[in-house]
Amino acid sequence: MKPEKHMQTHEELNGPVKKTSVIGPGLIVAATGVGAGDLVAALMAGANYGLVFLWAILIGSVLKFALNEGVGRWHLTSGNTILEGWHMMGKWATGYFGVYSVIWGFVYGAAGTASCALAMAALFPHLSLTQWAVIHGLAGFGLIWWGKYKTFEKVMNWLVGIMFITVVGSAVLVVPQLGDIVDTAVPTLPEGSLVYALGLIGGVGGSLTMASYGYWLQENKWQGPSFIRAVRYDSAVAYIVTALFTAALLLLGAGLLYGTNVNISGEKGLIDFASILGNELHPAVRYLFLIGFWSASFTSVLGVWNGVPYLFADFIRTIRHQHISKEDLSKTKAYRFYVLWLTFPPMLLHFIGKPVFLIIAYGALGSIFMPFMAITLLYLLNKKTYVGTIDRYQRWSNLALGISILLFIVLTVNELKNIFFN
Repeated sequence: MKPEKHMQTHEELNGPVKKTSVIGPGLIVAATGVGAGDLVAALMAGANYGLVFLWAILIGSVLKFALNEGVGRWHLTSGNTILEGWHMMGKWATGYFGVYSVIWGFVYGAAGTASCALAMAALFPHLSLTQWAVIHGLAGFGLIWWGKYKTFEKVMNWLVGIMFITVVGSAVLVVPQLGDIVDTAVPTLPEGSLVYALGLIGGVGGSLTMASYGYWLQENKWQGPSFIRAVRYDSAVAYIVTALFTAALLLLGAGLLYGTNVNISGEKGLIDFASILGNELHPAVRYLFLIGFWSASFTSVLGVWNGVPYLFADFIRTIRHQHISKEDLSKTKAYRFYVLWLTFPPMLLHFIGKPVFLIIAYGALGSIFMPFMAITLLYLLNKKTYVGTIDRYQRWSNLALGISILLFIVLTVNELKNIFFN
């Protein structure tokens, strides 16, 4: 597919933004990227190091903003989707995505719904984890299969609001207990914490669904270079909210666990932490936190169920050279196949357990997706034949993407080492 060569003017690149268009799908991308693993990481950062790593949350949000803005700007300036961009780089790029998406979708379909089930089973224990997981899978399937994009968007916005209010509200109650550890807020890097800090930076609202941003822009009718400023506002608002949410979790961990040697291990540890909140503050706060945990998990599920099928459908369209418009991707058989793939085959894993080889493959492939996206964006956004006039802010984008690449490479090496040598 040949790139469309278009030379943008300054007015096009930084054109006027309608006030009603400032908030878009960026918040959906960011909320989808914040899952139970991020909750655990932020809580443990506070428990182990107090307020030290507030700086890491800030840097992580800035880097994810750059990635998200880069995806949106690529779609707007080139007129091509991210899959088309990868295809321009060679069959290796689309081939990697194809293999990755099939394995990732199968395992995430089970992992995402299991996370929802943990929170819901703690709130309503009369159903088992497996039953709750299946219910959430079917709920996601039903909303995406029969619902329209605007319905999905409204549900996501409500869940984001619930998630933010419950978790940040819980953190506000802990603020009076932070008096003795305010001095730990000085930005430092404690001995032996480098990889931990890098992991916290790399985990702030980042996932495969960042690549879905361009398709959600399309659903919102944000098309053409005149919407670049809107994308920047949209992405900024999204990752400011993400930073506040993650900082609230760090405050919770610091206020209640710092210096206690209590360990929050895995997603089940979030249930234990909810009980600590209930005992230390008020029983109602336990329910507030569990609702926030559930909201964070279910937004991730819904975002994946809606967003990643666009990528898969575009992958099929691209490699088969099908004459299907970008606007019709959600109506294709490939889109619907992937929604089915996310929902039903993974249910087997709830009954038989997750096979070790799938977990290893998921960890290995998943760990190299974010550097893959950063490297490809850095290449694509600097090709005048693809995007026309290089944006005047591109040097800052290049700096952020370059830092992201180094960060993700270090994290990838560490992840692969943990998978294969521990």
